[in-house]
Amino acid sequence: MAATDFSSRRQARTGTRGAAGISWIRISQIVRMTVIYTVLIVLAILTAVPFLYMISGSFKLNSEMFSYPLTLIPRAPTTSNYVRLLSGKEIPFIHQFANSALIAITQTALSLFISALVGWGFAKYEFRAKKPLFGFLLATMMFPGQVALVPLFLLMVRIGWLDTYWAIIIPGALSAFGAFFMRQIMLGIPSELLDAGRIDGASEFGLFLRIGLPLSGAGLSILAVLTFLGSWNNYLWPLIVLRSASKFTYPVGLATLYGLYKVEYGMILAGAFLATLPVLIIFFIGREQFVAGITAGAIKG
Repeated sequence: MAATDFSSRRQARTGTRGAAGISWIRISQIVRMTVIYTVLIVLAILTAVPFLYMISGSFKLNSEMFSYPLTLIPRAPTTSNYVRLLSGKEIPFIHQFANSALIAITQTALSLFISALVGWGFAKYEFRAKKPLFGFLLATMMFPGQVALVPLFLLMVRIGWLDTYWAIIIPGALSAFGAFFMRQIMLGIPSELLDAGRIDGASEFGLFLRIGLPLSGAGLSILAVLTFLGSWNNYLWPLIVLRSASKFTYPVGLATLYGLYKVEYGMILAGAFLATLPVLIIFFIGREQFVAGITAGAIKG
């Protein structure tokens, strides 16, 4: 009986300690998740407030833009900023918006093809000076783009591309990062598939088109989004090489609304909001491929 009572008391103490341990683990998990979600909510608010103020400011007059105290909701909402911007009296915004779309789409398509082709060569072929060339490719990524502005501008003048879209599209389509990124993606494609394709009589370029590109879809979608965003928001280089207002991209066109004595803040915010719409549409359409590409890279890593 004594042994039985001792065993019962021991089991009771062990059960109590186990329950206490489980309770402590649950409390620590709840605290940790609460902290994580609190930080995420704060970051989301800090990210969303400027965007919301941009939308709100596009419906305000200049007189209300910096009134004290600042208000997120306009006191007297107006659509005059959008009407003036889209009318084309101050700047040909619609035409400049179309210029940006043409440049961004063309540059993205060329960049994807060239980057995938270079990455495929580095990933699946052995050739002389492969390692030095790849090392040089990586070395070019260490220099900021501003270093090449003057030589690139002189080159554009020499070949007669100044004040043309090609001066923006071609340099932007040649991306060392894109080639490196696609090379890393294509390293995961099994070489056995290429051997099977060669046995079936496929050419080397056919292997690239029929095997390399389809199996690199996730990586291509990520690179497409990054390239499009970089081209769509590019301001400095178009400002340098473009001379005609009819050829301006929308960032350069909006910058002309900063006058010496007056700044059209409402129109600038309206143009900025309209410029974010294509980016949001592209993201929502391709979000599944984008997330899949990121996840695939994380699993591979």
